[in-house]
Amino acid sequence: MNPPPSLFALFCLIAPFFFFRSSAQNATTDPSEVRALNFIFQQWDTQAGGLWNISGDPCSGSAINETNFEDPANNPAIKCDCNGATCHITQLRVFALNKRGVIPEELTSLTYLTFLKIDRNYFTGPLPAFIGNLSALQLLSVAHNEFTGTIPKELGNLKELTMLSLASNNFSGTLPPELGNLVKLEQIYIDSCGVGGEIPATFSNLRNMLIMRASDSPFTGKIPDFIGNWTKLTSLRFQGNSFEGPIPSNLLNLISLKSLRISDLYNVSSSLDFIKDMKNLTDLVLRNALISGRIPSDIGEYQSLMSLDLSFNNLTGQIPSTLFNLNSLTSLFLGNNSLSDTLPSEKSGSLQNIDLSYNELSGSFPSWVTRDLQLNLVANNFIFDGTNMSILPGLNCLQRNFPCNKNSPRYANFSINCGGREMRSANGILYEADDSAVGPASYYVNRTEKWAVSNVGVFLDRENPSYVQNNLGQVLGTNIPELFQTSRISPGSLRYYGLGLENGAYTISLLFAEPLFSDRSTQTWESQGRRVFDIYIQGNLQVKDFDISKEAGGVGRVVQRDFNATVSENYLEIHLFWAGKGTCCVPKQGDYGPSISALRAVSDFTPTVSGIPPRTGSKKSKTGLIVGIVASVAVFSLIFSIVLYLKKKGSYNGDEEELLGIGPRPNKFSYAELKTATEDFNPSKKLGEGGFGPVYKGTLNDRRVVAVKQLSVASQQGKSQFITEIATISAVQHRNLVKLYGCCIDGNRRLLVYEYLENKSLDQALFGKVDLHLDWPTRFSICLGTARGLAYLHEESRPRIVHRDVKASNILLDAELCPKISDFGLAKLYDDKKTHISTRVAGTIGYLAPEYAMRGHLTEKADVFGFGVVALEIVSGRPNSDNSLDTDKIYLLEWAWNLHENNRSLEMVDPHLTAFDESEARRVVGVALLCTQASPMMRPPMSRVVAMLAGDIEVNTVTSKPSYLTDWDFKDITGSFLSEKSLTSVANNSKNKESDINTGFDATPSPINVTETMLHEAIGEGR
Repeated sequence: MNPPPSLFALFCLIAPFFFFRSSAQNATTDPSEVRALNFIFQQWDTQAGGLWNISGDPCSGSAINETNFEDPANNPAIKCDCNGATCHITQLRVFALNKRGVIPEELTSLTYLTFLKIDRNYFTGPLPAFIGNLSALQLLSVAHNEFTGTIPKELGNLKELTMLSLASNNFSGTLPPELGNLVKLEQIYIDSCGVGGEIPATFSNLRNMLIMRASDSPFTGKIPDFIGNWTKLTSLRFQGNSFEGPIPSNLLNLISLKSLRISDLYNVSSSLDFIKDMKNLTDLVLRNALISGRIPSDIGEYQSLMSLDLSFNNLTGQIPSTLFNLNSLTSLFLGNNSLSDTLPSEKSGSLQNIDLSYNELSGSFPSWVTRDLQLNLVANNFIFDGTNMSILPGLNCLQRNFPCNKNSPRYANFSINCGGREMRSANGILYEADDSAVGPASYYVNRTEKWAVSNVGVFLDRENPSYVQNNLGQVLGTNIPELFQTSRISPGSLRYYGLGLENGAYTISLLFAEPLFSDRSTQTWESQGRRVFDIYIQGNLQVKDFDISKEAGGVGRVVQRDFNATVSENYLEIHLFWAGKGTCCVPKQGDYGPSISALRAVSDFTPTVSGIPPRTGSKKSKTGLIVGIVASVAVFSLIFSIVLYLKKKGSYNGDEEELLGIGPRPNKFSYAELKTATEDFNPSKKLGEGGFGPVYKGTLNDRRVVAVKQLSVASQQGKSQFITEIATISAVQHRNLVKLYGCCIDGNRRLLVYEYLENKSLDQALFGKVDLHLDWPTRFSICLGTARGLAYLHEESRPRIVHRDVKASNILLDAELCPKISDFGLAKLYDDKKTHISTRVAGTIGYLAPEYAMRGHLTEKADVFGFGVVALEIVSGRPNSDNSLDTDKIYLLEWAWNLHENNRSLEMVDPHLTAFDESEARRVVGVALLCTQASPMMRPPMSRVVAMLAGDIEVNTVTSKPSYLTDWDFKDITGSFLSEKSLTSVANNSKNKESDINTGFDATPSPINVTETMLHEAIGEGR
């Protein structure tokens, strides 16, 4: 019986495939190639992976099947071509295994080799000339090794080569002209390879070139004109070389270019005429390249452009408005030019990183200028007044000539822990915190206007970049290693400023330590990283090509460089500048640019200034007003009469004076506006009621939904607390703090306008008051975010802030369930020099720290205690006390400790959670128990709490049960000292003894007295 024609046709189609597979499986590898491969692997101390070399024959398994050759699991790897009875090795890859040794001559036995990739190892010695005998090679990549000597001219024999990578090695000499014979070459990578000199004229033959990367190699002369004939070119990078200008005009022929990066040229300038036809560009960097003239008016036609950097040039004229309206553009850097006029009136939504620093811009801010934008306008000519001061806080101090405290200096020194928290050294030097969220185009002025920082640059080839480098490894050469746990890093330009300095001679100390690379002694490819940048002081170049690890004698070692400078106009500028040099991609893409751990500036003369920052506040403002009136009464009787008239108008103007005295003024709303927004404070709009009055949901005229806190007239502490809250909230901005939009003062009516948080408070979410399920990742994120908010208040804000009422109901949740700390009405501002403040107790029963409840001693550790209670509530999903539970579970702290002592801490995790991370849960519980220790000295600072929660450091072992759980008869000092009947009696008595409220705190350590006073002063009960 004959098969159907269709089956016969199918057989004819697939038979060759089966024949090939059968032939390949039956074929064996050329014995000479087997011997060579075995010898090479023996020399390199490596062996075949489990996917090939099956049954002892290399050309088997993944070497001949469809397995991805670049699969990380397939390393080292080979590919074979089996034709007939013999297989030949055609591809060899040994990638990122940190293998050592040299390239043995046995490699020449692999004559069929088309692909050789041995990147990211530590192969040494010269690159052997015999590689030129591998005439079939199409790809040769030896990047990120330690090859030395000259590049062999024999590489010019590899006529089939399409890709050559020699990057990140230690070659010397120049490029051999013979490489111009590689006419099929499409990609060449010679960045950071060590060779220099002029690029050979023979390279003009390489007209198939698509990609050329030659940065951080000391090439000299001019950029060759013939590159303009490489019309297929899509990517060209010359950064950190020693080329002279101008940029060849015939580069305008490169209309296929998508990425062009040229920087750090010398001598002759260029215009931007050569880019006029490069409309396919996606990223264009012409930085520090002596570009002059104007930005082309047709720049808006570059519809694919995503990143543009023309900074550190000589550009003049106005910024074309079309540039700001490019829909594709996300990053724009035009800093350090001579651009003038005003900012464009419109901006596309995609443009988020904008650097216009160090120009001659002026005028008003258009509506697109907001705090949420990465926008650097430092060193321009903008004028600030009450209408724009709050838009970009502190920028007024960083305009040209740095006007803040100019001619009236206040300081003669400053010290900064770059990228880190406040820290005091063993010799008493206080390094101020510098852990603000500085990004690609941003600045920060510290609260006392003593110093500032400005950063410019984006890591173009790196995802999710950070501008602070954390170092948890050992640092040598210092007695304060904690100072080097963080470094401020930048991909371009990093400046620090001293402001309001007394004029005279100063010594500037810059402290560095390189934590990122591996030490050279490890002999790994990660040890080849070089971080190189320039150091300028007061605009003068002090050190060219500063290399941290080279100067320090190794990685993880401290080096201090001291410089002398003269302050003549009350400010000091320290500038760290990346000029394109150093490796770019070790150990990760984007690891380059300036880095600094700490700095200090000290006068060389005896200061005549106090060094004390200016005080702001309503009392001082009032005093100044009164003194001014009294001093001028004899001459300006009319003014005196007006003041008398205004004083008769009552407390309204008094409130205005207090508001004027708090520094930057928040937005003011009229009472009528807020009345309309809340529909005449409709009860249906009521969100809740705090200790100072109700809170309503409202919608403003601009359609913003807000929360309006209406201060009750009956509140005994209404006015002062209201002013305190405005001052506090206005002074701080953080992702985990509720944002204050503005306020209203209308006679006796006083209101605060906050951002509206859709998901209300944490206690409502945790304890079942709203239909909102918090899974474990969300709870952990809330816990960590709350800790970060408190760390900001305690250690980053100036002045430092103690919240005093940290509890679940004062933690609000936005639409993404991001936590935001609210209700700063109880916040106390205190001076850094005071270890505690004796104050009337104000807080909520259940969250009060023992020393605060019993003795009125207030430090940030009182907030740490409250946070510990909240953390336990987050884990357990229950309030800190619950009389409906079994006796041993009523008080959360006592129950948590009992479980902890019996190694059963996870039993307190909320049973409603269907899944949770046990490691994270143990971490949260451990941190919470540390935070609720009886002695404030035993509680960690919130910055350490953040580090422990994030897993950056280990959670300290908790060994001692707090004395308030072991020594006293009552169960929980923060929960209930007395019976319910006693509490009722005390609360009733407090209503009849209002004079007791303001008498201070009785420090007698009696539970009865403590509770009585605490209840007088407490704002709210329970949660």
